[in-house]
Amino acid sequence: MKLTILGGGGFRVPLVYGALLGDHADGRVTRVVLHDVDAGRLRAIVRVLAERAAGVPDAPEVTATTDLDEALRGADFVFSAIRVGGLEGRADDERIALAEGVLGQETVGAGGIAFGLRTVPVAVDIARRVARLAPDAWVINFTNPAGLVTEAMSRHLGDRVIGICDSPVGLGRRVARVLGARPAEAWVDYVGLNHLGWVRGLRIAGRDELPRLLADPVLLGSFEEGRLFGADWLRSLGAIPNEYLHYYYFNREAVHGYREAGRTRGAFLRDQQAGFYAGVADPAVPALELWDRTRAEREATYMAENREAAGAGEREAEDLSGGYENVALALMRAIARDERATLILNVRNRGTLAALDGDAVIEVPCLVDAHGAHPVAVDPLPGHATGLVCAVKAVEREVLDAARSGSRTTAVKAFALHPLVDSVNVARRLVDGYTAVHPGLAYLR
Repeated sequence: MKLTILGGGGFRVPLVYGALLGDHADGRVTRVVLHDVDAGRLRAIVRVLAERAAGVPDAPEVTATTDLDEALRGADFVFSAIRVGGLEGRADDERIALAEGVLGQETVGAGGIAFGLRTVPVAVDIARRVARLAPDAWVINFTNPAGLVTEAMSRHLGDRVIGICDSPVGLGRRVARVLGARPAEAWVDYVGLNHLGWVRGLRIAGRDELPRLLADPVLLGSFEEGRLFGADWLRSLGAIPNEYLHYYYFNREAVHGYREAGRTRGAFLRDQQAGFYAGVADPAVPALELWDRTRAEREATYMAENREAAGAGEREAEDLSGGYENVALALMRAIARDERATLILNVRNRGTLAALDGDAVIEVPCLVDAHGAHPVAVDPLPGHATGLVCAVKAVEREVLDAARSGSRTTAVKAFALHPLVDSVNVARRLVDGYTAVHPGLAYLR
């Protein structure tokens, strides 16, 4: 089975390959094709994968190419993890937003809109090529903003594109762990959009244990989200929010923390990864060892500004291992082998949330089999959550319309309507600032 990884020179690709190395069953991935627009980054990641595969006799074969059509042709699965504009673009997104006093995070607020505007046209082109060159392929999308990009691709690929994210998995794992349960044995009632969802229940042997957690301040203070949001706020919500909701519920504190940090997350990753890729270019440097050290630093500093603003302390050791690669592998196994699985995924709504239309991509538990991912029926969200989900989905639709039409006016509308952008004039200046630095936004007129 052939897996094509778009963004194959990306830093996190070895996580996906590492998951594949542990799969020895029939029907597994035997060939991995890496595609990237940067040949140097491809060479670096190929080195890391070769060292990781050492001593594994049935390791999937790895090839690399900068030819997109060649990479897609004949693929069974396509894993999309591209970054249009690179980390320099992410750093610019953050810098321009923060100069206006608003959030520049890559999936939330102004930064997420800017990233989406330059990513959607590229993702749509990829979707059209997949439909033409690999019509039977399943696309697994990890490209951010994941829900928005998945919805853009679904307009051309239907239900054969499925978005994944490690945030709900990590949240469910932490809640289960603090309640003394094995994550695999717990049913997580999680509903929302990508990076905008809530755990509303966690059932163990048919019993919802979340009320017990919410009633215990000691338990609430023992895991990351409890410390990040505070016990009182979580009890008020009656749910455990995805960590990215900290940007909404504590927006002033988050913006202040990012402005005081001296260097944004994007700038940190840009500089860190530049050092990694430069180091791996030296054949005398052990590539896998350098990658491991760089990844450990990357994971330990994740959302550091938010944790500092909340006084939440350092990340737990168990939360430094990622997780999206295991979601991707479980999804591929379920489809390729018809091994039924339940996973939290980004899929078309299909009536799951009555407040949204059927084609809106949402993030919910899904039953997965050979025919794809099927969202599970869920209870409606409370009013405050419904309002936020509908507002953000409306912004996503404006982004999609701007990307389709090339309308600068529609792009301004997308920024202005976002709950975290507080002025139409700020929205206009954001569009001016982003179009001035991003060649990928030259289509906006």
